[in-house]
Amino acid sequence: SAPRHILSNFLSPLDTVHTIKSPYLITQPLGRIMLTDEYVKRVYDQVVARDGDQPEFLQAVYEVLDTLQPVIAKHPEYEKNGVLERLVEPERVVKFRVAWVDDEGKVQVNRGYRVQFNSAIGPYKGGLRFHPTVNEGVIKFLGFEQILKNSLTTLPMGGGKGGSDFNPKGKSDAEVMRFCQAFMTELCRHIGQFTDVPAGDINVGGREIGYLFGQYKRIRDEYSGVLTGKGLEFGGSLARTEATGYGVCYYTAEALRVLRNDSFKGKTVVISGSGNVAIYAAQKAEELGAKVVTVSDSNGYVYDPNGIDVAVVKQIKEVERGRIKEYAERVPSAEYHEGCSGVWTVKCDIALPCATQNEINEESAKALVANGCKVVCEGANMPSTPEAIEVYKNAGLLYGPAKAANAGGVAVSGLEMSQNSYRLSWTFEEVDAKLKSIMESIVANSLAASKEYGEEGDLMAGANIAGFVKVANAMVAQGVL
Repeated sequence: SAPRHILSNFLSPLDTVHTIKSPYLITQPLGRIMLTDEYVKRVYDQVVARDGDQPEFLQAVYEVLDTLQPVIAKHPEYEKNGVLERLVEPERVVKFRVAWVDDEGKVQVNRGYRVQFNSAIGPYKGGLRFHPTVNEGVIKFLGFEQILKNSLTTLPMGGGKGGSDFNPKGKSDAEVMRFCQAFMTELCRHIGQFTDVPAGDINVGGREIGYLFGQYKRIRDEYSGVLTGKGLEFGGSLARTEATGYGVCYYTAEALRVLRNDSFKGKTVVISGSGNVAIYAAQKAEELGAKVVTVSDSNGYVYDPNGIDVAVVKQIKEVERGRIKEYAERVPSAEYHEGCSGVWTVKCDIALPCATQNEINEESAKALVANGCKVVCEGANMPSTPEAIEVYKNAGLLYGPAKAANAGGVAVSGLEMSQNSYRLSWTFEEVDAKLKSIMESIVANSLAASKEYGEEGDLMAGANIAGFVKVANAMVAQGVL
């Protein structure tokens, strides 16, 4: 089976390849030869020619286009209408300077981004990420994935993403506030409840969303649902905090039920990350009868054979904003290990990567398989390299891709938008029930699409196809835009 990415610049489509070095990706010269459909190859070559310096974006595009080849063969109208050419090119990319003043009175300058990728089925929707690794290619990969993810929820939301290379870690609340106000001063002219509705992502939680919302309200002199992930006091939704973590578990549970006649009950689960997604994935997995034995951060991971105490993790990460090694200092049964990638060497039945992109490489995937792992469902965005995915498939693992498995966050963001429009709020139980239903429908729709196009049981191909067809049909219906 063919590896599913290319991280290269082409001197010519079939000539010498120069690999792009990246701290997040395993680079390997592959060539366009892996794609067989001529239209798909032509579109991908165009992406490489234009964006060859954006490895994460190339990886995301290649993985999607590869699985869409049987759809393109069956629907010549997509080529006639230039659907793929338009799908891989953002409708708008906004890049701007963010100048702010730190607590020492020194002016700091960061870069801000908002990629408005596709609005065929609704206003742009996608998170804001504040992290030193943020650049245009990372935001484009996330925005591209968001198109299909949002489509899978069945809610009327297009795809977008944004963020900054600002790092809130170690900053005071006042510094974070000043940065957020400076960021929103520029961003506010490009967003709105019927245009583009940002949310949170890595390092953008309730604190940051509050500061961003306050600045938008002050500048625009309007009180609207322009951001999701807001506090409950000013338009937020119950269950939004838990949504992505709960969602990945609902998805995993349904996939296990349908494809393996199994459940979480009695399973050992390894989770990476210790942020919002990881915390609530651990909580829900334990509620469903599993034992979660790890969490991690960028420095290392903790292993607790007795099962992770989610309340301790919440105290460290949500209240104290500390490092995960403190867990081992407070829980006698836990061990702390330096190096976050070591988390994948822990024996488990189910792995839920909930940290960041490309955190599981081929070596880590082989370690998971060797230690008995049977299921990988992704809570983070694109956490598995293409080589890792090949390992999963060759070993017969149940693999749930990010754009499907972690769609719970944006699904409840969409429900928050609905509540804002209605000027009402639903109970936690109401939102949670809608979330569970959406995640179960994603599994069903993915499996139906995979069967229709000759890839029965392949959740990755099914998710890409199901998400794409809805967007593609809307693009054709609306004409050339």
